Amino acid sequence: MEHLPQDVVLDILSRLPITTLVQSKSVCRAWRSIIQGSLLANKHLSHMAENDPSIIFQSHWPIHNQYYFVDFAAYTEGNKILKKISVSTKHANLVGSCNGLLCFCSSSRIHICNPLTNDSIELPKLSRNPGEVGSLGFGFSATTKEYKLVEIVYKRKRHRISPRLAASNSFQTEVRILTLGDSSWRSLGMVPYRFIRQPSQVIVSGRLHWISQPRKYNMGNQFISFDLTAEQFQEVPKPDCGSSERCFYELLVLQGHLSAATSDTSGGLEIWVMKEYNMKESWIKEFNIGGYLPKELLRITARCPVPRSFFRAICRFRSGEILLEYRSKALVLYDPEHETFEDLMLQGAPNWFKMVVHVGSLVSI
Repeated sequence: MEHLPQDVVLDILSRLPITTLVQSKSVCRAWRSIIQGSLLANKHLSHMAENDPSIIFQSHWPIHNQYYFVDFAAYTEGNKILKKISVSTKHANLVGSCNGLLCFCSSSRIHICNPLTNDSIELPKLSRNPGEVGSLGFGFSATTKEYKLVEIVYKRKRHRISPRLAASNSFQTEVRILTLGDSSWRSLGMVPYRFIRQPSQVIVSGRLHWISQPRKYNMGNQFISFDLTAEQFQEVPKPDCGSSERCFYELLVLQGHLSAATSDTSGGLEIWVMKEYNMKESWIKEFNIGGYLPKELLRITARCPVPRSFFRAICRFRSGEILLEYRSKALVLYDPEHETFEDLMLQGAPNWFKMVVHVGSLVSI
């Protein structure tokens, strides 16, 4: 390709699967220089956003601290190949993924790494006082070109009145933020929310999203967003599904759209999709996924009732199929057009796992 214009070379390489690009760095020095450059990294990332995502698996059983990667864009047909990857961070919780970077938290220590290029960095430690608990979010501001971590900290109030009278309002919520490159965390003050912990973070339109717990005089949840550029919270309108008090128990992203899942009366999964961000009228009930039991779990759950959170949607592929996860042990592809289920078997997959949707990239830290 040495006789081709650079923009043509970049365009060709930017359309290759991330695993192919990583392997191609060893072809020659010229290729290595191009593949490690920021021009290709940005162009490749923009193309990957249009393709099927990858999935990162984290497993602590039966072997602790194991990580796996499967690129669905690279294998549109046939068996999907699960690859084991090396992550230097030990005994850490996987917070989330953004632009190919993974965020890990272990006690007060936080690491950001690109598992495919082996770039990593340790960030300023969290500083929590005794009795404080919290959760993290990790995202990117396209306006300021900055990566940021948001910590939601719950602090128990000290009351001079009877504990029984204060029980319904015994926590305060503080928000702290760290911009990658800064030496310390900043406090954004208190907010009147207490968020429900979700299995994975939700980023749409440069905003992190949570579901808040119902307040004392409002039985329904709220959808709350945090703008990573303006560093402000805002309520996001919920679907008009017949009852303002209806509880949605998980937010997710389907093909770039904010989506909300709840259980239906038969124990299946009902998914609403916001077609135009922040427009209440654009919510539609797009999927009704009935009950199904993967072969992997037939023996385990044959005598047990199916709980409300028995399975959850992970992502939607360009084929229209939806990837479902069952009890952190089994994966299923659901075809909404034909309403069929197909067990997805990945050779070498761990017996139990946590998974996050991931867009493999060449982005460096």
